[in-house]
Amino acid sequence: MDFAFDATTEELRARLLTFMDEHVYPAEAVAEEQRARLASPWDTPAVVEDLKAEARRQGLWNLFLPDAEYGAGLTNLQYAPLAEITGRSPHLAPTALNCAAPDTGNMEVLAQFGDERQRKQWLEPLLAGEIRSAFAMTEPEVASSDATNVETRIDREGDQYVITGRKWYISGAMNPDCKVFIVMGKTDPDGADVRRQQSMVLVPRDTPGVTVKRAMRVFGYEDHSHGGHAEVLFDHVRVPVSSLVGEEGGGFAIAQARLGPGRIHHCMRLIGMAERAIELMCRRAVSRTAFGKALAQQGVVQNWIADARVAVEQSRLLVLKTAWLMDTVGNRGAHTEIQAIKIATPRTVVDILDRAIQLHGAGGVSQDFPLAELYASARTLMLADGPDEVHQRSLARRELKRYV
Repeated sequence: MDFAFDATTEELRARLLTFMDEHVYPAEAVAEEQRARLASPWDTPAVVEDLKAEARRQGLWNLFLPDAEYGAGLTNLQYAPLAEITGRSPHLAPTALNCAAPDTGNMEVLAQFGDERQRKQWLEPLLAGEIRSAFAMTEPEVASSDATNVETRIDREGDQYVITGRKWYISGAMNPDCKVFIVMGKTDPDGADVRRQQSMVLVPRDTPGVTVKRAMRVFGYEDHSHGGHAEVLFDHVRVPVSSLVGEEGGGFAIAQARLGPGRIHHCMRLIGMAERAIELMCRRAVSRTAFGKALAQQGVVQNWIADARVAVEQSRLLVLKTAWLMDTVGNRGAHTEIQAIKIATPRTVVDILDRAIQLHGAGGVSQDFPLAELYASARTLMLADGPDEVHQRSLARRELKRYV
């Protein structure tokens, strides 16, 4: 593995760093001010649309898609350091570049598994940033850490599917620009293979029977910038059979394909969060005095900063190795590393953010610094895309298998 970024990556990094300095960071406070004046907190502040237009003008658009027909045509290894940069402003930068979850995963699903009509109807406006989308898998009544547990029913009646179920923490669903859901449910609940019981269907938001019931909070945050996380009810929702994504029984496999690249994106953005936390720690440490000397001269603070730097460098190398493996041997060949970064990176970043909050005192838990909101995001990723314990279980089994 070559540790140097190639010329394409270096050129995009330079442009993106400039874009962050000149446009994204100054827009953070503006977005909050504008949101406070909106008719609905779920509406998009005007400055976000300005950022999207500027990013598109500069060619910093759809960088996540490896298929050059739809996106920038970058490899996972090329995109990873760009995702890290956007992680420094995770509630604004990914959206500005049209590289925000859950749309990224949904666009990958449509590009890989959607038919021509589905790509025309939904993928094209998503690529253009004209609409948003949501991915509806998690359910409140079952342990969603095991995707085979989903209870939502997708029953075929003639030339239609009838969908009945309750989902929650459906990211982006509160955004009025969210126009379509990719819904995972069971088309064959009694099938012998529990991983072939599930399918995915496309459900337009305005379909009769779809109710976006309420916003779910995350550590008290409603996460307006990402379009919230909603509880959604599907009450005998009818869609044509042409709404099926891929094949019946293919839902579990599609979900796994969707999650692989997403974990690279999440983990690199997490490293960006950690880098911003270290920067804030250092600025705070050199500007504040306690007990007669700067915080930067306190031994415990020096230890926190040194440990944070070591931890970030370790995490980055593991994620970049994983991205390289995904490019060279595929998701299956990188399975161990994908699980390893999903376990290690959120834990590492949560610890760094916790120290940064501690160093900022009362300011660390306030709205005057981004640390509390970053902490909530990072801690949630110990659950999202599968809780740590599920990945530990699978990873341990793979290690033990060699000795049995």
